[in-house]
Amino acid sequence: MTYFSTIVFIIVSLFLLSGCVWGFSHQKPADYAEATPLFDPKTTLKGDYLSEGLIYDYTGKVVSRFKARMSGNFDENGGTLAEHFIYASGREDRREWTLKFKEDGGFTATAPDLVGEGVGIASGNSLQMKYKLKLAEDAGGHVLSVTDWMYLTDEGTIINRSQMRKFGIKVAELVAVFKHRDIAEDSVFYNKGDNNLEAAE
Repeated sequence: MTYFSTIVFIIVSLFLLSGCVWGFSHQKPADYAEATPLFDPKTTLKGDYLSEGLIYDYTGKVVSRFKARMSGNFDENGGTLAEHFIYASGREDRREWTLKFKEDGGFTATAPDLVGEGVGIASGNSLQMKYKLKLAEDAGGHVLSVTDWMYLTDEGTIINRSQMRKFGIKVAELVAVFKHRDIAEDSVFYNKGDNNLEAAE
């Protein structure tokens, strides 16, 4: 390797490292401890939410769109969170989370397509959850490390940003907005007649 190539390699490596250190992964729950409104998963995730979002590949290009419905049922000890996704391609996915709350404010999470338990914590107006997700066999069957961040706004909207990594390298990112059904029921993707999501265009 020439001197010039070595310098270029170092510069590129430092640039990539700075993105890992100062980007999405750098934020921590304590950063939002004083932010309001309070994100309490027992109440914030309870009830029915409607969502729409985008999935980006590792280059930042949008590769999929989806609409979803989320329904949570919780008490002081934990509960379930059911998700139903409809993608622009017509494919549908369902997942049911089981959350168990801990005395320190954290929680554990399990779902059929998770490897082991996920762990999460709410802080201020945010919620962070980390887990390992096993993709379906027709999607390669890979196990990805996922970090979810949810942020609660003053209007009760939840903004979700997630990153999926393999061997520490980002392979995909998801951005979604969740609105409580009472707020979002007049949106174009909510069918009042049967309470089901309409198919994405």
